[in-house]
Amino acid sequence: MRLLSPFKLGACELPNRILLAPLTRCRAGAGYVPQPMNALYYAQRASAGLIISEATQVARNGIGYPNTPGIYSQEQVEGWKLVTEAVHSKGGKIFLQLWHAGRVAHPSFLEKGEIPIAPSPIAADYMADTANGKQPHVIPRELKLEKILGIVQQFQQGAKNAKEAGFDGVEIHSANGYLIDQFLQDNSNRREDKYGGSIEGRSRFLIEVTQAVVDVWGRERVGVRLSPSSTFNDMHDSNPTGTFSYVAKELDRLGIAYLHLIEPRIRGNVTIEDDGSGLGAKFFRPIFQGAIVTAGGYSRDTGEAILQKNDADLVAFGRLFLANPDLPKRFALNASLNKHNRDTFYTSGADGYIDYPTLEEIS
Repeated sequence: MRLLSPFKLGACELPNRILLAPLTRCRAGAGYVPQPMNALYYAQRASAGLIISEATQVARNGIGYPNTPGIYSQEQVEGWKLVTEAVHSKGGKIFLQLWHAGRVAHPSFLEKGEIPIAPSPIAADYMADTANGKQPHVIPRELKLEKILGIVQQFQQGAKNAKEAGFDGVEIHSANGYLIDQFLQDNSNRREDKYGGSIEGRSRFLIEVTQAVVDVWGRERVGVRLSPSSTFNDMHDSNPTGTFSYVAKELDRLGIAYLHLIEPRIRGNVTIEDDGSGLGAKFFRPIFQGAIVTAGGYSRDTGEAILQKNDADLVAFGRLFLANPDLPKRFALNASLNKHNRDTFYTSGADGYIDYPTLEEIS
C-alpha cells in the first residue's frame, strides 16, 4: 500500500505518507501557550509520517479564533517544547504551521482598541464566531507599505522561534482566506502599490515571507499551504488559474520541500467533480517539481488512489486522524474507524481531544 510506504520529504525521512493535517482545536492555555494536554494530543498521533501543527499565530494581532496557540513569546516557545519533545519521544516528526489571520481576526480577540489588519480595507462578508456569539467582521486596517516588512519579519521570527522550540520544519499558511491568501486574491487585495494589482504584485508578500522563512530553515524544511479553489472566509479571485499557477512556479523556483494543496471537493469514498477550476494536486503536478501534499476529506481508498495515480506524494488527513490517533495502523489492517464528534472540535478540555481510543484500547 503506497500510503504506508516511506518517503523522503526534503530533509526528512518519513515512515509513511499519511500526514496529520493542520487542525485548529482552540485548546491553548493562558497567553496562547501550548499545555501538557496539547503535547499528549500530538504524541498520540506520532505514527503519522509527519504531523503539521494547528495554525499558530506569529503575532498578537494575528489571532483568528479563541485559544489558538502562538509562537511569538518565550512562554509559547517553552510550551511548544513540551509538544515537540513528546512527539519525538514517540519517534514522530512535526512541522509548525505559521499563521496570521489578517482580516479574519475579530477585535474581540485582539488588544483593546486594536483593529485587524489586511492588504485592503475590505471586510470579510460573513459572521465571525466570537466568545459572545456570531458578530460581523469589521472593516480591517489597510497595511501601510512601510509596515509590510515588519509582518514579513514576524513570520521570520516565528520560524526562528519554531526552531528553538524543536520542530523539524515549518509550513507557511497561505490558504483559507487568512492574511497571505488575502494578499494573493483580488477580491481582498485592491492595492495599487507593489503588493497589489498584478498577479506578481499580489504574490510578492507570500514570496517574501517564504524567502525569509527559508533563510531560517533552509528550503528542504519549508512547505506552503494553498487553497486555490476554496471560498472559505469569503475568498475568490477573478483568475485563480493564472494567480495560483504563477504562485506555484515562484515557489518551485525557491525550491521548497513541498506544496500542500486543499482539493476542490472530495467527500468520503467518492471523488466528486470539482467546481470547474480543477485546481487540485493533478493540476499543479507539472508546475511544481517538489513534493505535493493533498488534503480534502480523503478516505483510505481515495487517498491510496491519488497516490497510485501519482497526482500527489502524500495525503493529509484531518477528521479521520482527529478521531483515530493510530490511523496508520488502522489503514494497514483496514480496521474499523472511530467516528469524529463535531460538537467537540473547538471546545475546551479533554473531551473529543485526547480521549479517542486506539485499537489496543478498544480490544
